[in-house]
Amino acid sequence: MPFPLSSSTFRLLPYTVKEIFFTLQGEGVHSGRPAVFCRFAGCNLWTGREADRASAVCTFCDTDFVGVGDDGGRFASPDALADAVVAAWPTGDDDARTRYIVCTGGEPLLQLDEPAIDALHRRGFTVAVETNGTLPLPRGLDWVCVSPKAGAPLAVRGGDELKLVFPQPLAQPELFRHLEFRAFLLQPMDGPDRVANTKAAVEYCLAHPQWHLSLQTHKSLGLR
Repeated sequence: MPFPLSSSTFRLLPYTVKEIFFTLQGEGVHSGRPAVFCRFAGCNLWTGREADRASAVCTFCDTDFVGVGDDGGRFASPDALADAVVAAWPTGDDDARTRYIVCTGGEPLLQLDEPAIDALHRRGFTVAVETNGTLPLPRGLDWVCVSPKAGAPLAVRGGDELKLVFPQPLAQPELFRHLEFRAFLLQPMDGPDRVANTKAAVEYCLAHPQWHLSLQTHKSLGLR
């Protein structure tokens, strides 16, 4: 599957969002932080269809990012998208210091652009993105989390947080340790080998203290 060059090469009417919901960030540096998650539809590493999984660049994704869900939508303007995000934030909390949004996917940078980021900033949100790092970053993001995938060339080689799903035989931590990130995290791959993967990730972090362990706490807590 080809890699789109920028967010402007991929538009679904023009913002197509699978879901928008309020929860706690379950993983990474900001684990436990209340946040609105905005999950954009579409990805450049997998179609999202099970029939295509075996031939996808990323074969282990466990997220449904296809189409529009009950709390998603198609938004014709940056302001319409930002207003939907505001509606998901708890009523009565108008402290701009707490408003936090995680733009995720799929691959959010296929759609997330500077006008949308500006619209979210005008509504008081700190804007984070979780990306596979294959597309250039738009201006204005406040927190950049990159999760590299084996076989996918990195366009983003610096940011706040590099979160590597582990193990990936062709994406070993050694390949990324010299990049310009503030934090380096190993996250055990979920699935039938989760226990063994967690043990291996713990052992790697203990042997290489540059790397910290990231667990998917939202799954253990039953959070969305």
